[in-house]
Amino acid sequence: MHAPTPSWAAVIVNYNAGEHLRGCIASVLADDSAGPVEVVVVDNASTDDSLATIADLDAMVVHAGANLGLAAAANLGIAATTAPWVAVINPDTLLRRGSAARLVGRLQHEPDLGAVGPRIDNPDGSVYPSARREPNLGVAVGHTLAGAWWPKNPFTRRYRELDADPARARDVDWISGAGMWLARAALDDVGGWDERYFMFMEDVDLGRRLRERGWRVAYEPDAALVHEEGVSRAHHPYRMIAVHHRAVFRYADRWWDGPRRVLLPGAAALLTVRALVTMARRAFGSRRRRPQVCG
Repeated sequence: MHAPTPSWAAVIVNYNAGEHLRGCIASVLADDSAGPVEVVVVDNASTDDSLATIADLDAMVVHAGANLGLAAAANLGIAATTAPWVAVINPDTLLRRGSAARLVGRLQHEPDLGAVGPRIDNPDGSVYPSARREPNLGVAVGHTLAGAWWPKNPFTRRYRELDADPARARDVDWISGAGMWLARAALDDVGGWDERYFMFMEDVDLGRRLRERGWRVAYEPDAALVHEEGVSRAHHPYRMIAVHHRAVFRYADRWWDGPRRVLLPGAAALLTVRALVTMARRAFGSRRRRPQVCG
């Protein structure tokens, strides 16, 4: 008896996600609202037992052989799938039942839609601002300077679209890579994810390249993921701070043209200082945190 032809595919990039990986895959398999799904796990050389926890689940495992980062691993997983609609999902997420039908349905019925993202809920029930605007130079500088210390400053509010109604579907500049449903035709058109990004900013870059090729990017709140952010990167917090800031500079280096390029050395200096301050604040906060009493 042949397995049913998959209607869509889910690619999950795993790096030491532990039990979260099993929960993520189980939630995807449980949502049959869009028809059969093929699940591909790309493992970035995990050293925990996360793969052992999914041995009984209907998922293909692709061993990357090293920690390739998100973009390269996503491309590897996408190449292993055949469905016309493919999602890239973080392993620390849970898919709400019925979400697949809404997301895949939009891609099926809107031929110019290249990518669509669901509402992303935090574990406490609040909504994460996953649908965003591409920052212009002024907004980018303002967010970089003030975002970590004044989360609701005007620059960050604009960048994260904090004043938008999270219950309203709308077209946006980019959507979070924690959960992104894509048309394979659109991915092929732009050449997939840019593997020069190890982690961070690859979703911003993909949104821009899709829009430049005439594809729309949309936010769909009638579908939802619950995301426990940062499970994989918590293993190397200081390294991830540095990776984040390098990714921001890489994005600027790629897209800033004309007179703006003279600002790149200043941007590099600003991002370096911000990364060091962020690391220091984290280290200082860790020392001052009270011990947790268990039991």
